[in-house]
Amino acid sequence: MDNISNGLGFGASSSDPKAAVMNQVRQEAAMTNARQLIEKVNEHCFEKCVPKPGSSLSSGETTCFTQCMEKYMAAWNTVSRQYINRIQQEQGRSAGGGGIF
Repeated sequence: MDNISNGLGFGASSSDPKAAVMNQVRQEAAMTNARQLIEKVNEHCFEKCVPKPGSSLSSGETTCFTQCMEKYMAAWNTVSRQYINRIQQEQGRSAGGGGIF
């Protein structure tokens, strides 16, 4: 059993198994979010910039695709920052004991 738990990060080197599991879940969620971002960028920008797919992209299609990706990523980052700020504010309010109950 020790070999299995050590391989999962729950062995003697990990002082808090719950924290190790939470960290792994966070990492997996981050990877899922990154995959979704790439899929959405490819889907959205490709449809917008490449009306007739061929064996290669023209310079105009490449420029369009690059600019579209940059805009999409900037918007994603802005939304992500605002979301994180909102979560931190909510956590601060609940930790401060200012709730109704």
